[in-house]
Amino acid sequence: MRSSKSTSTSKTLAVACLATALVLTGCSGSSKSSDKATSGTLAVNWGGFPESWAPGAEMEAGYMRVPYENLVALDEKGEITPVLATKWEQTEKALILTLREGVTFHDGTPFDAEAVKVNLESIRDGKTAYAGPLKVIESVDAVDAHTVRINLSEPTPSLLTTLSTRGAPIGSPKAIKGGTIAQTPVGTGPWAYDAGSSTKGTRMAFKYYNGYWGGKDSVGFQTVELYAIPEDNAATGALATGEIALTDTETTQLGRIEGNPSLKHLSYPAIRNNPMFFDRGPGGAFEDADVRRAACYALNTEEIVKLEPDFKSRSQHFAEGEPGHNPDIPGYAHDLDKAKQLMARAGNPEVSVEVLAAPFNEKQLQVYAQQLEKIGIKVSVQSAAPPQYFSQWNGGRYALGLGSNDELTPYDWYKAWFAADAPGNPSKAESAELKAAADAAIAAGASEEADALWQKVTKIISDEALTCAHVAGEELVAWNTKAVTGVKASSQPWETNLVDYKALRPAGK
Repeated sequence: MRSSKSTSTSKTLAVACLATALVLTGCSGSSKSSDKATSGTLAVNWGGFPESWAPGAEMEAGYMRVPYENLVALDEKGEITPVLATKWEQTEKALILTLREGVTFHDGTPFDAEAVKVNLESIRDGKTAYAGPLKVIESVDAVDAHTVRINLSEPTPSLLTTLSTRGAPIGSPKAIKGGTIAQTPVGTGPWAYDAGSSTKGTRMAFKYYNGYWGGKDSVGFQTVELYAIPEDNAATGALATGEIALTDTETTQLGRIEGNPSLKHLSYPAIRNNPMFFDRGPGGAFEDADVRRAACYALNTEEIVKLEPDFKSRSQHFAEGEPGHNPDIPGYAHDLDKAKQLMARAGNPEVSVEVLAAPFNEKQLQVYAQQLEKIGIKVSVQSAAPPQYFSQWNGGRYALGLGSNDELTPYDWYKAWFAADAPGNPSKAESAELKAAADAAIAAGASEEADALWQKVTKIISDEALTCAHVAGEELVAWNTKAVTGVKASSQPWETNLVDYKALRPAGK
């Protein structure tokens, strides 16, 4: 679903190269992907490249999971499974990990306890939204080469889940300390970045790493090439002609895809999207809870569903069956009369704010601006390139924001956006009721009472209208069956631009 990507794209270069023939040959000089697949090369398009490859940066999973691995992963049942950590023991005070032996990073640096320490501390101390949930890490001790003790400031039974996500890949400590990892990813995954075979802004090549601990038999392709084709028609054309084997796409392309017997597609839940009222502090535009509630009733997500057919309106962030889902949260069904009544109760204040938009969410924000204007809230939508957007949208300059929330647990969601010290809460405002409820839920740890206590937290977040207008969207992936087989969604939930890379095999093999 390209409209919600967290990536930056070299659009001018990519479109210029593709405009004439909808193929990549003129840009890259490469042969068709069916020929590439025969020689062990998988050509993938996710529409752009990350601005930074540093662990903790805003990286879509489809990029991150080529060179990087996590300490643990989630399987199809949502259970924690080993990756770079083989065993673990968790108490209320610490998480102790036993690390896989015989693993090296692509630059030859050994993977060990010190590497884990460097990664977790650099993510925790960074400025992205992923830092929030890791603030619970008080310190990291390298007990020995293959044992790590993560000391916790409070009970955090969801920490292993956090360590499985795209917010916590493990990169080379040498590259992190040297500052080169932002532009040159260095992980422990099956494929290592090959700068010599890459073309800046158009193609990033990753070749099989001969020192990979999982061995060659664990993957089907020796090389993965990532392309940057931002325009959907061009990407579908390149897929149909075999220049790429796999791409993300939009529902507008389904007619072309389904009309070609060589192309198939799948979709999976990947995007959770909701506005955030950042300016909630004293004197702030959204200090008054009634103003926030009025805004929530004025917003009509059904209009967004019309724009994005794979979006669905939801009452809350967490889906039924997920921790934190509360069946007693009604949400804010569109009700303009109620919105106007709440604004009147708040004294009909003059509210005029700015919001930053990127190409993938500008249409949605323009619709929301029009809806809020009906109750006297004036919203000026400022356009920005993705790099500027991701560095500024939730940093405190803008009173209102719209972004994707991919947190899997209520602890992570609270710590990322609503706690007084959350990176996504620039106003540092938090009600006494919310703090008390969160403190009680945290203190409950993994007890039987914890789920109900976290449901109380998510109910307060909704009641206080700290965020609302929740929608969930699908990621749509298409592939050419003449080039690749075994395409399936990853078991990692709520991650965009992603397939199970290890399951992919060249067609005919």
